[in-house]
Amino acid sequence: MSMMLRVPATASAPALVLRPWRVDDVEALVAAHRDPVLRAHTRHPLRDVAQARRWVARAGQGWAAGRRFSFAVCEVAGATERLVAHVLLKEIVPGRPDAEVGYWTAADARGRGVAPRALEAVSAWAFTRFAAAGLTRLELLHQIDNEASCRVAEKTGYDLVEVLPAQPPWPRDGHRHVRLRPAVTTSGR
Repeated sequence: MSMMLRVPATASAPALVLRPWRVDDVEALVAAHRDPVLRAHTRHPLRDVAQARRWVARAGQGWAAGRRFSFAVCEVAGATERLVAHVLLKEIVPGRPDAEVGYWTAADARGRGVAPRALEAVSAWAFTRFAAAGLTRLELLHQIDNEASCRVAEKTGYDLVEVLPAQPPWPRDGHRHVRLRPAVTTSGR
């Protein structure tokens, strides 16, 4: 699993590395899930190291199956990586035109542009990597009260297309945002 996406540093933000989850991420994963905001918007918050180890193992199985791609998002400073977010591409099925993305950001990384930069990298990668398999549309779903996710969606070209009624396990209505694969143009020369 040597897949890695790199997002260059900006004038105001460090470089990001997006890579598959590893066992040595478990402690940082549990720490991120202690945040009450993250727990409120996550269907299955991780409460301990054992749960986090199982989650990382399932993430690896998703990569191996080629249908679910969970990226640990790390800020890079020199040789040091610090976990700041997670971005997920799921429901990749050859011949199916749509898939879903999701993400969360660690509490201390919010408001610094991490989620939009990471989501942009995964979205661009997905459209390139799975174009031949027919992927043309990415969907992003979030509960209606998650205004931060709405802003991230809009910043990364995911248009709000509908409000979804609440249904278990989600207690509130939600938003469906959609981003279409950019059209490929060819020159007549």
